[in-house]
Formats: sequence, C-alpha cells, structure tokens
Amino acid sequence: MDSTHRPEQNHLLSVLPAADYQRLLPHLEHVTLPLGLVLYESGRTQSYVYFPITSIVSLLYVMENGASAEIAIVGNEGIVGISLFMGGETTPSRAVVQSAGDAYRLKAGLIKKEFERGGEVQHLLLRYTQALITQMAQTAVCNRHHSVEQQLCRWLLLSLDRLSGNELKMTQELIANMLGVRREGVTEAAGKLQNDGLIHYSRGKITVLDRPKLEAHACECYAVVKREYDRLLKTITAI
Repeated sequence: MDSTHRPEQNHLLSVLPAADYQRLLPHLEHVTLPLGLVLYESGRTQSYVYFPITSIVSLLYVMENGASAEIAIVGNEGIVGISLFMGGETTPSRAVVQSAGDAYRLKAGLIKKEFERGGEVQHLLLRYTQALITQMAQTAVCNRHHSVEQQLCRWLLLSLDRLSGNELKMTQELIANMLGVRREGVTEAAGKLQNDGLIHYSRGKITVLDRPKLEAHACECYAVVKREYDRLLKTITAI
C-alpha cells in the first residue's frame, strides 16, 4: 500500500468500524487517476467501485448528440459506482475524472458481498447514496432556475470541499461542459467573479481568493447539499 496515501483519507472508509475497515483493507488497491480518465461508461458493466482521496470524479449524462451535463461530483467524501451495490449493475451516466489525483478501488464482487452482509457498511453506503441523490436533485433544480454565475459558484464550492487547497485546475471549456452551458456564459461569469475579487483565473487554473464572498454569491443549492452531507455522514463515529 502506498505510504504517502492512506485509505482513511476517504471519509467513508475513515468512519467505518475498525473490524469492517480491517476486513476491507487488504483488498483496497491504490490507483492514480489522470484527468479525463473514464471510470465507467453509460450502460457498461462496472468492475470496481472507487474511493477518491485526492481526486474528483464527475458523473455526467451524455445526450445522443454528444452534449453532456454534470449531475454530481464525488471526491474524498464518497464512493463512485453505487449502482453495483444498489442492484442496478449499470447506470445511464458516465464517470470521468474531473481533477487528477489518487483513489482506492475495490472489486465489484467484494463491495456487493460487503453490502449484502448488512450492518454498518450497508448503513453507511445507504446514507451516502441518499446524500448523493440530494446532490443530483439539487443540481437539476439549480441548472433550471439559477444563473450561470450562481451555478459556477455552487460548482466551485462543491469542488473545493473535496480538495485540500483553494486551487482548481480546470479550463472554462471543461466547466461549460460540466454545467451544460455555453462557454461564453462561463467566461462572462468567471470574469465577473474575478473582477469582484472572489477568484483568480489564469491558464486553466482557478484560485479562490475569498471563500465567504463566494458562498454569499452562490444560490441556496450549495448550502442544501452541504447540510445534507453533514447531516447524513458527519454524525457517524470515526474509527
């Protein structure tokens, strides 16, 4: 196991009871996830679940004409591949690495076995799934009713919550693809946030300069999602 990375850097793994964690530990495989790597495609059988530690994975829905929109993001708070233990086996979404980094993965058969075992592992995975569904629902509402600037603020804050610093490596074109909007809209929104001193954008790098003001600029959707994750996952006793 990589000495510079530890499975417990993932929140779900860190809050497992000691016995459950020790049972999974020998089967957790450290992997490095480069930007743009597709972890699973729409309708394809999934071989692993992933527990990000320093990476962020975007769950996207891709239309027949190639257009896409992000429905959720997963970082060190969660797990990628919930359809494996929820019984669906496949999903119509695509999972793509949005921010390069590290993760641990577990074979499909093992996560199914752990879920079917019941107990705290099953309980934790179900609570995480509820939180993820909240994020998906709130994303749909946000994309329908709020401005591109508000959507960008929400997206930046959710991404920062899953990283250790205040910097994101992401082009405006990729952000536009994630949000399902025109690149010009993202350029205008990012320019306004930069002029107001909230962020600095340069050559595919976004640095958040004033997080409190960024939160104030965001719509209610970010706070709704954060509260639900805190409610469902941060009340569990850590190992």
